[in-house]
Amino acid sequence: MEEQGQVVQLTQEEHAAHLAQMEQQLKVFWAGQLAEMEKLEVGSEQDFKNHNDLPLARIKRIMKSDEDVRMISAEAPVLFAKACEMFILELTLRSWGYSEKNKRRTLQKEDIQTAIRNTDIFDFLVDVIN
Repeated sequence: MEEQGQVVQLTQEEHAAHLAQMEQQLKVFWAGQLAEMEKLEVGSEQDFKNHNDLPLARIKRIMKSDEDVRMISAEAPVLFAKACEMFILELTLRSWGYSEKNKRRTLQKEDIQTAIRNTDIFDFLVDVIN
């Protein structure tokens, strides 16, 4: 049985194949997100206000914590919640790729840290994880 935090060393070819597989998974993920957004209609059952996993009141409170923000439209927290959901999903997908690369079935802190360190768009989080 492997120890927690064990990192599996891959050959250069295996690493390249892993990156290609991750890129393919990300393309499928973003295509699915785009398709989901395109089929939304105002007032439909898939309306963001009624079907989101993040609490809108808390998001609005966080937005209001900025002293420069005076008023917030009703749509802003809803869009922010969806953006946060997509951010979390992509970070999780990338992290899961590193978990699989290390032949584990459990997502660990190290996987998230590796995903952040190896993804340019997450550079703003590097100081947070150190």
